[in-house]
Amino acid sequence: MMAPSLLGNARLPRWLLPLDWPQRDGAPVLAHIALEGGRVQSVRPASTDDAALPADGWDLAGTLVLPGFVDAHTHLDKAFTLPRMKQVQPGLLGAIDAMLNDRVHWSAGDVHERASRGLQWAWECGTTHVRTHVDWWEPDTVPLAWPVMAELAQEWVGKVRLEQVSLIKLPLFEDAAQAMRLAQQVKATGPQAVLGGFVHSTNWSENALRNLLVSAQACDLDVDLHVDEELNPAAVGLQTTARILHEIGFEGRVVCGHICALAAQPEAQAFATLDAVARAPITVVSLPATNLLLQDAVTGRTPRLRGITLVKEARDRGIPLLFASDNVQDPFCRLGSFDPVEALGTAALVAQLDEPFDDWSQALCRGDWLQRAPATAAPTLVGAKADLVLFTQADRHGWPSRSATRVVLREGRVTHGDATPFLPR
Repeated sequence: MMAPSLLGNARLPRWLLPLDWPQRDGAPVLAHIALEGGRVQSVRPASTDDAALPADGWDLAGTLVLPGFVDAHTHLDKAFTLPRMKQVQPGLLGAIDAMLNDRVHWSAGDVHERASRGLQWAWECGTTHVRTHVDWWEPDTVPLAWPVMAELAQEWVGKVRLEQVSLIKLPLFEDAAQAMRLAQQVKATGPQAVLGGFVHSTNWSENALRNLLVSAQACDLDVDLHVDEELNPAAVGLQTTARILHEIGFEGRVVCGHICALAAQPEAQAFATLDAVARAPITVVSLPATNLLLQDAVTGRTPRLRGITLVKEARDRGIPLLFASDNVQDPFCRLGSFDPVEALGTAALVAQLDEPFDDWSQALCRGDWLQRAPATAAPTLVGAKADLVLFTQADRHGWPSRSATRVVLREGRVTHGDATPFLPR
């Protein structure tokens, strides 16, 4: 199918439009998106005075359109392992035990097959950027899955940008020299590699966390942490991370995922931590599905607590915030399909989010929020690759309901879905 020269009458989200974009009945007017050479050439308001669309243009008739997604926190090495497991005890620690027992089945081929399946699903749903965490348990042995992810990053070049994070137990950073060796191993992997760690009250050490961040600074690495993935109000991983970053003048970008403990802390304490985070180079990633399934989990008892972090309060402070898939069909989360829209749908309910399409959909699309200097200017499609997702059955009020049916464009060409209704008749 030929790439269209114009996507006419598209419904773009409010966050992706200039402040002076015209309104009609309280909503942004529809947009004409001009494409050329696989990129977006221009975006302008549609008008009733417009001439007929060009012969190779599509009339979207108000179809919702978003840029390609970033899935900022996944676990491709663990994906699809649940079917071969027996009983999994409830909660985070039970899931960790089940995964450790399953590792005897892992081989490079096994990990490659399962991770490839996950990337294919991500590609089909419209994701252009995936960040995956890889369990790293030994100080002197690179995990089996680590080079597999580096190989997959090369295999998927031009389709999905794949980044890999070393998910290392915090105690392995207790010794400064060992922390530096781990950082150097990650650095040697390539530009897609990020230094990471698991920061939890059960393994808490401020000294180890400091060594992690200092070694990342010395090796010019960005950092991505699992932080305070618990409902223990005494957890201090996030607030300590923000303080150390300030003390050492950290120059990279730090991503903090989960941070569930904020929701269990007194508001004054939680808000003071968020104020510090807002002054640091920190992006927050919320994982609503996994946190709902693992937090406050006890066999035979309905959970009382939601397990999601303070997403509204974080964003109100200008903290970059993304939603992501996290685990898919493994002991940590039996559900999922590597479609970040599902994560936002869960978050919209559990966190009572207003205007998911016009406002919160940016939490699926802002890959720049994983970069060292997140863009401060208003985001725009103009000049970007025409990697777009068209939701053919959804509307701006109910989205992401009825979002499964979609057309995915890569550099302006259809790679998934049925665009027949948009073609000139």
